[in-house]
Order: sequence, then structure tokens, then C-alpha cells
Amino acid sequence: MESNVLPDSLRSQRLQPGIGFGSGTLRSSSSSSLRPGVTVPIAPLVSAASGPPPPPPPLQLHSLYGGGVGAALGLGPGASGHCNPGNPAVLKEAVEAVVRSFAKHTQGYGRVNVVEALQEFWQMKQTRGADLRNGALVVYEMVPSNSPPYVCYVSLPGGSCFGSFQFCPTKAEARRSAAKIALMNSVFNEHPSRRITDDFIEKSVSEALTSFNGNREEADNPNTGIGAFRFMLESNKGKSMLEFQELMTVFQLLHWNGSLKAMRERQCSRQEVLAHYSHRALDDDMRTQMAADWVNREQSMAGTIAQELASTERELEDARLAGRELRFYKEKKDILMLAVGQLSAANAATLPSH
Repeated sequence: MESNVLPDSLRSQRLQPGIGFGSGTLRSSSSSSLRPGVTVPIAPLVSAASGPPPPPPPLQLHSLYGGGVGAALGLGPGASGHCNPGNPAVLKEAVEAVVRSFAKHTQGYGRVNVVEALQEFWQMKQTRGADLRNGALVVYEMVPSNSPPYVCYVSLPGGSCFGSFQFCPTKAEARRSAAKIALMNSVFNEHPSRRITDDFIEKSVSEALTSFNGNREEADNPNTGIGAFRFMLESNKGKSMLEFQELMTVFQLLHWNGSLKAMRERQCSRQEVLAHYSHRALDDDMRTQMAADWVNREQSMAGTIAQELASTERELEDARLAGRELRFYKEKKDILMLAVGQLSAANAATLPSH
């Protein structure tokens, strides 16, 4: 517990996702001085006596989905948790089976228009009282290309993202492929087994303790990594796996950007970070701050963004072909591309005028 009570405005500044690297930042100096993890600590918040930041916890929140849901939640490989992502034939068969079943129970036998079916599914959820803050619209995004294979991404109303997982010779086929995998996950997500229950929490925590050689005391202490994991699950009891994954994407990005480490260095407690970001949706402000951090990294070491972007694109491609949920990888790529745009604008502004 902190000895001094910080004003709400200062507390919220300490919890901002941006890191900042000193003079290279694109943000104003007064704003940067209040960002977590700035190069020169602010005396009232971090004293010399406080020592180095604590080591990373045994179970980082990003681990929940970094390698698929199964890595920490015991749901099998990949975010969908239903197919073997290493076997495209099995994945295709499972997707087709779900689409046929959905068609049988909603529209009768015959060929189903999966693009229409996916939209109707989410509109049905909304009419039945689902809390869709941004409406029920399903959004498609084609990757620009003049020749096959064509790639399409689809974002569901809650924020989950899926992509075409087959070789698609036409743009229409890419759209249908993305809709199929999204429909499968949407349908499976309604199953009771996909809800976070007391039994699910106990099983998941026990498996996490085993995987990370933890003890029961850690699970009951919210200041430990496994305790934070339990806290997150219990805070989202009753929610579906897709809903929980949408929340976890924020923490994945905070870890990837170095924001969680920066907040620890600024002595933000784990509970404080969890409470703040559990209720904060991923927005343009968060993306812009993270992009600015990558601009600073690029200015410190040329080639940093290109290297990270190449790695992210490989991850995105592998996850897409495996039929996994893609938002984390997609958001990383979008943030890095935003950083490229910021860097170009900054360079253009410093060019001498003729």
C-alpha cells in the first residue's frame, strides 16, 4: 500500500500506456514527464531508496493468449480451442461441419450464405439483449492485392478478429473463408462450456500452478502473477471466452509495448493496473501512445520497427492459417504501421525548406 494518496488525475497519468524515452518523444515534455517509465524518474513517485523494479511475475497476463488459449487456460491449442491448428484439413472439416449445422438449425437444409449468416447471428444476439456497445455490425477488411491468394479479415462486434484460413483464388472466396471461421467461433462461444464458471476458474488456476511450479498461497495473493490471473478470471465470471479474450488483448498489448514493466517501475500495483485496464477499451489514444513509443525506439536504433513488423507479420500469417483469433497480432501490426506514419511525418517536418 502506498503511503501517500495520489490525486486521481496523477494516478491516471501514471497508468497511461505510453512509455516515452525522453527528448525523442513526440509528446509534449509536460505530458511525457507523467508517463510511466520515462528515462528520468520523477522524485515524488520513485525515490532512489525504492530500488530496482520487482522481477516479472511467474505468470504474465500476456501468457494467457500469447501462445493460444490452451497455454494457460487448458482449452487446447489456438484461440478457437476446437481444432488442431497444425492440420488444415481437420480445421476445414470442423468449420464446414459447424456451418452446415448452423444452416440446418436456422435456415433449413441447403447452401448457406456464411457472410449473411454471420451478420444475422450477431443481430440476433443484439435483439436478445447482448451488450454490444458498438452495435452488431460485422466489419470486413481485404488485404490489398492484385493477384491471388486473397486475404480477408473480419472483426466481430466485440472486437475479436479472424481471417481467411484457406487459399482463396478470389476476393469473394476470401470473404467467405473469413466469415466461416468467425461463424464457427461465434457459435461455439455460445456453448455453456465456453463460460467462465467457478469450476473453470479452479481448474485453470490449478493447471497454471502446475505449469509454473507455483503454490496455493500464490493463487490467493493478487500481488503474484498467478493471483492476478485468478483475479482476472473471477472478475469476468459469467463471460464467454471471446469476451474474456477481447479484454486480455489489451493486457497483451501493454506487455508487448513494455507498458506493464513501465508501470511496475512507477510503482503502480498490479491490482491498480488490472482495475484500470479491465474497464478501458482499446482506443485510438492508446494505439497512438504505443506507436509513439515505437517511433522513439526507432530513433534510438534504426531498423527496430522493420524488424518488429516482419516478426509480427509472420505471427499474423501463422495464426491466420491456423484459424486462430487474430486481434492481438492485427493490433500490433496496425500500431507499428501507425508508428511508420508518425515517423514519416516527423521526418518530413524536419526537412529543410527550399
